[in-house]
Amino acid sequence: MRTRWPWISMLVSLILTLSPLGRDIVDSAFFAGEALSRNIWAPIALTIFAVMAAAILSEWLIRTYIRNRRARGATTA
Repeated sequence: MRTRWPWISMLVSLILTLSPLGRDIVDSAFFAGEALSRNIWAPIALTIFAVMAAAILSEWLIRTYIRNRRARGATTA
């Protein structure tokens, strides 16, 4: 059974976030004791999160489009 759930991009995002580099970026961006480190890493981390969210949304939209197209059959437009 095919699903519309964007599991590929969510899995990649989870792996990247939980990797040592990803955890270090999150720690530096939101939990660092120095304000300078937070001010430098916070926009970078938020941009990375936005890119991951855009990848998840685009995969979901593509999967929805393909599922709807297969459901109605191979008709010519």
